[in-house]
Amino acid sequence: MAQSVGIKDVARVAGVSVGTVSNVINRPDTVATETRARVLSAIDRLGYVRSESARQLRAGRSRIMGLLVLDMGNPFFVDVARGAERAARRAGLGVMVCNSAQNPREEAEYLSLFAEQRVRGVLLTPADATGRNIEAFRRHNIPFVLVDRVAEGTTECSVSVDDVAGGALAVRHLVDAGHRSLAYVSGPPGLNQVRDRRTGALEALAEAGLGPDALRELPTERLDVAAGRDAGARLLGLADRPTAVFCANDLLALGVLQAMYAAGVGVPDDLAIVGYDDIEFAAAAAVPLTSVRQPAVTMGAMAADLLLEETEEDAARAHEHRRVVLQPELVVRRSSLSAR
Repeated sequence: MAQSVGIKDVARVAGVSVGTVSNVINRPDTVATETRARVLSAIDRLGYVRSESARQLRAGRSRIMGLLVLDMGNPFFVDVARGAERAARRAGLGVMVCNSAQNPREEAEYLSLFAEQRVRGVLLTPADATGRNIEAFRRHNIPFVLVDRVAEGTTECSVSVDDVAGGALAVRHLVDAGHRSLAYVSGPPGLNQVRDRRTGALEALAEAGLGPDALRELPTERLDVAAGRDAGARLLGLADRPTAVFCANDLLALGVLQAMYAAGVGVPDDLAIVGYDDIEFAAAAAVPLTSVRQPAVTMGAMAADLLLEETEEDAARAHEHRRVVLQPELVVRRSSLSAR
């Protein structure tokens, strides 16, 4: 294995001190033009690449931002990552993206990795509903911003969408279409987003004079297509099957749609379906999916900007933590347009 080229090798070939090479790399204006050219020539000839990890240890600042999401298999979080990456690149930073897979233990391991790597800060969609992972991470004094989650009980910044309003939008649309018996395919009950969307759904039912018994909840262990298919199978087995279903995200809704298609149940005539997130696949489904749109790219970019604001040396002293709550939008497509 070839030995890596170090700063001492550059200094030897250029005939200068290690300090001069360091100045050329970090403070080129302080070095004479001829000397600087000689050092740069040696760097080019040897293929020297400076150690970013060593630089971070000396400076105490990283050029990497951590992003920890619930599920990178969900296009919603891919869009969040895209927004964060764009904002980070504008500031000359990179993004280390990690996936907790909705598992609090994996979340804790990745947060420890971020602390070991001394990242500039972290964008976090928590998987641990207890908040213990956040409390443990806070001891490292690394700034973080919560994404797709309100910063309840914390002072940190957060960027989220009003999920109560989103749940109300979805169910109000179904009630206005004439549905009086609905199901909520909800995902893991420990997630705040799942609970908030259910709260909004119940509020919309109450507005229409319907009680909570008009909404039958079908929880799932995960928020993916396979879990949606399983929920669809359970839905098909109900003797008094609801006429409409609201799903906590689009992947669940697409799974329910697949289950209905396989069983010969018409969507939307026999069952209306509304999803959440408005991922790209929603519009491209066999039956285009009505969905509550979240501005995912904007959410990621705003969260990254807040983190950058907090971690910039000149601006940090003036930074004030704040909660940003974005508004959802209902995008109506064929999956919910049955006439009742």
